[in-house]
Amino acid sequence: MSLLRRLESRRTEEKSSSALSKPDSPRLRPRPVAPVRDTLKELKNEIQSKLISELDPKTDLTKGDEIRATIRSMFDAYLDSEGLVLTRAQRNALFEQIVAEILGYGPLEPLLQDDTISEIMVNGPKQVYVERHGKIEKTPVQFEDDEHVMRIIDRIVSPIGRRVDESQPYVDARLPDGSRVNIIIPPLALNGPTITIRKFSRDRLTAEDLIRFGSVTPEAMEFLKACVEARLNIVVSGGTGSGKTTLLNVLSSFIPPDERIITIENAAELQLHQEHVVTLESRPPNIEGRGEVTIRDLVINALRMRPDRIIVGECRAGEALDMLQAMNTGHEGSMTTVHSNSPRDTLARLETMCLMAGMDLPLRAIREQIASAIDLIVYQERFRDGSRKIRYISEVQGMEGDTIVMQDIFVFQQTGFENGKVIGRLRPTGVVPKFIDRFEEHDIYLPPQIFGAKRIY
Repeated sequence: MSLLRRLESRRTEEKSSSALSKPDSPRLRPRPVAPVRDTLKELKNEIQSKLISELDPKTDLTKGDEIRATIRSMFDAYLDSEGLVLTRAQRNALFEQIVAEILGYGPLEPLLQDDTISEIMVNGPKQVYVERHGKIEKTPVQFEDDEHVMRIIDRIVSPIGRRVDESQPYVDARLPDGSRVNIIIPPLALNGPTITIRKFSRDRLTAEDLIRFGSVTPEAMEFLKACVEARLNIVVSGGTGSGKTTLLNVLSSFIPPDERIITIENAAELQLHQEHVVTLESRPPNIEGRGEVTIRDLVINALRMRPDRIIVGECRAGEALDMLQAMNTGHEGSMTTVHSNSPRDTLARLETMCLMAGMDLPLRAIREQIASAIDLIVYQERFRDGSRKIRYISEVQGMEGDTIVMQDIFVFQQTGFENGKVIGRLRPTGVVPKFIDRFEEHDIYLPPQIFGAKRIY
């Protein structure tokens, strides 16, 4: 019997019982008819439980195509044995939902497969939002209950050795493709288990992609490429969701393939194409509160690993001081990202994070370390139309008294706002950076027009 016929039969029975019942008797009032959606949901749970119980527990779930074919044959056999008649669309949709629950991430699977979505936000089981083209929108996707969300969370964190429970109610994780995941659960999250996924593009973005998107001009990208090849120490700064990690990925792609690169992150996100890359990832404490390995520990350890370049995914605390020490002790060409609101604010943030290291250092000594270590600050911003663009490329020139001197090399000039889009261009200020001599040491010669100047000397 088809689902629609079964549903119509139920409705007929309920109408007849309703006609015989007294309207004043609350016991005999007809039950509300469940929509088709709920019937399909019940059927999905029924078939899913049956398939899971019949699958071999020793099955290697990494062999996705083989398992998918096995599930398909079991799925078709079950429907035939029960005499259930579904339309082709219902049958395919039901199968994909069951496969997503067994092999993937349940209701999140279609969102993860959608390349137009850049961020997924689960606010409890009944509210799922996404960011598409820089704008946030609500989706019809829902989980069954909190337990359903927790099953998907466990599937995310278990493969990378993380855990989330009442004793550790929040965690940073990553998906196999490098997408960043943040999870926080009750009692800290009052709406229910909350998941935030920053998706990574399937195809790693290149410098040409950023130019095509309007995030940077060809001239500015050529300058940044020269800075990486000349082994300048670079800090990429900006607000949340401004594209710092993406830009750091692109800048890292300019590192020559014959150099040894050490990457250090809380959750490994960087996707470097070079062969000689060592990826380090911090570790939270175990259930007994022991075994924690911080970013700072890894930065200190990286100094003993003969690195040519050290790339720290993000400096959040005392590791900033160790990063500056590394930059000042022969590890040139290192890069990191920092949350800040402007290039000048980036310096203030670095000062604050150095103080968090617990060293009783005078502020002037910290500023001298920063001025000596950092060569370039690239500030990225997310504009009101959702686009992400480089707003400033600034040189750190040194100290004058107790102040760190900076000079803007490129500045984004907004010329208008049309059809919901920010109009403008990243333009040179006409100032030639002081580190231009280091380009020549690496046999790099840029045309003066890049800086908006008639001549360099």
